[in-house]
Amino acid sequence: MLVKWIRCTVVDRRGFERGQRKWAGLLGEPGFRGQGGGWSRARPDVAHIFAFWESRAFYDSFMARSHDRLAASQVGTFKDLQVKLFDHRFDVKTGFEPKFTDADVARVAHCRVHEDRAEHFALMQEKVWNPAMAGSPGMLRGLFGEAPGSEFLVLSMWRSAAEHGKYRVERVERLGLRARTDADVAALTGDVVQLDTAWTV
Repeated sequence: MLVKWIRCTVVDRRGFERGQRKWAGLLGEPGFRGQGGGWSRARPDVAHIFAFWESRAFYDSFMARSHDRLAASQVGTFKDLQVKLFDHRFDVKTGFEPKFTDADVARVAHCRVHEDRAEHFALMQEKVWNPAMAGSPGMLRGLFGEAPGSEFLVLSMWRSAAEHGKYRVERVERLGLRARTDADVAALTGDVVQLDTAWTV
């Protein structure tokens, strides 16, 4: 599965939200698995969108054919667009499904990892972080994705912001020490996204 993560700064909120509803047109696209997103809880003008495709080939075909028509209604409503593509490597918890309707927030972590530490980082994700996250109350599902150049994405869905906050306070520092994350990671950016059900396709 291919995971697309879009982040942008919105300059016309009403126009952007109106355009966001037009993405319902994705539903008939071959290989399309789902899309959702919402607003950054830390920076209210930043939007995050996550889209899921069965394969790169289906995604490339969509980009060549239908993308520009669907995107036209949002032109001029945002700036600083960043798009990243990741290959799904494994699930956090089990049976990841690209659905958003039962989650309140999504946590996204984007990690640039030292090249010689990439395998260790992935192993620690599997052996240390995944079990801790999977066992946390309110954590619904998640995935671990990889892009060329030792870049990784950890996306997790949570029933509520409060439950995610509790996990962070209680576990993150201890787990980071155990996984020796500081030795692996060159740069880490993350955000907590308040999901908007109207954006779900």
